[in-house]
Amino acid sequence: MDTLIVITGPTAVGKTALTIELAQYYGIPVINADSRQIYRELRIGTASPTNEQLTMAKHYFVGTKSIHDYYNASMYEQDVMQLLTSLFAKSQTQLLSGGSMLYIDAVCNGIDDIPTIRDDIREEMKRRYQTEGLDALCEDLRRLDPEHYATVDLKNYRRVIHALEICYQTGQTYSSFRTQAKKQRPFNIIKIGLNRDRDELYGRINARVDQMMNDGMLEEAQALYEQRQLNALNTVGYKELFDYMDGRWPLEEAVERIKGNTRRYARKQLTWFKRDASVRWFHPNQKEEILKYIQYEQTR
Repeated sequence: MDTLIVITGPTAVGKTALTIELAQYYGIPVINADSRQIYRELRIGTASPTNEQLTMAKHYFVGTKSIHDYYNASMYEQDVMQLLTSLFAKSQTQLLSGGSMLYIDAVCNGIDDIPTIRDDIREEMKRRYQTEGLDALCEDLRRLDPEHYATVDLKNYRRVIHALEICYQTGQTYSSFRTQAKKQRPFNIIKIGLNRDRDELYGRINARVDQMMNDGMLEEAQALYEQRQLNALNTVGYKELFDYMDGRWPLEEAVERIKGNTRRYARKQLTWFKRDASVRWFHPNQKEEILKYIQYEQTR
C-alpha cells in the first residue's frame, strides 16, 4: 500500500539531516512541511535547506512562494495531495518533513474548507483593526458568531480578524465552516517524531540562532524591513530584529529574545505533537531503529 512517512518534531531538533538520509535511502524526494521555508525571501531566518542539501535530495515547497503571495494550510493541503498522486505513481513510499503543526495536520487529517478571503475584505478588516482596535472587533465577533467568540483566543487579533473576514465574506458564521471531520486518505501514514533532551535541544536552538546571525540574518531582515507588515514576516527571528531596527532594544537583546522565543515555540510544537498518539518518538541519531520501525509498519 502507498505509504507517507511523516518526520516531525521541534525546531532545530535535526529533522533536515535525517530526512535527507531517508530520502536518499528510499530514492525519493522530500515534501517540505515548514510554512515559512516556502517563502523564497526567508532563507536564513527560517533555516531553509542549504543549496548543498537541496542537491542531496529533491525538495518540494522550499522557496516556491513570495512573501507577497497569499498562502494557507488549506491551499497547502490541496497542493500536496495533488503532488502525492503523481509521486505515488513512481514510488509507493513518500516522505513529508517539517515542524508546522497545522500544515502537517492538513495533509494527514484534512482541514476545513475555509474560503479564500478577498483582498477588499482583508484590507477593510486591517483598516478596522488599526482604527477601531481589537476590543471593537471582538464585540463584532460576539454579535456575528457567539459560538466562536466563546472559544477563540480573544487576545490573538489574527484569529479574531480571520473569523470576521469569513463572516463578512460569506454571510455565515465562522463556526459553520469548522466541521473538524477527519478526512480519510488513500494511503497509509507513518509518523516519526524526533526529540532530544531539553538541555541538548535548547543548546542546539541557541547555537543555530548564533549561526544564522553569522550567516547574515540581520542583513536579510534589513532587506525585508519595509515589508514587515506582511503576514509571512510575523515570524520569530524577523519580528525581534525589526524591533531592534525600530530602536526598541539593542541587537544583543534582540538575539537573546530570538533564542527565548524559539525555545518557547519548540515547547509549543512538542505539546501539539505529543497529543497525537500515532506519533512514534525517536532521537534523531536512531536512524537504524527508525528504518526498522518504518519497515515493520509497512508490513503489518
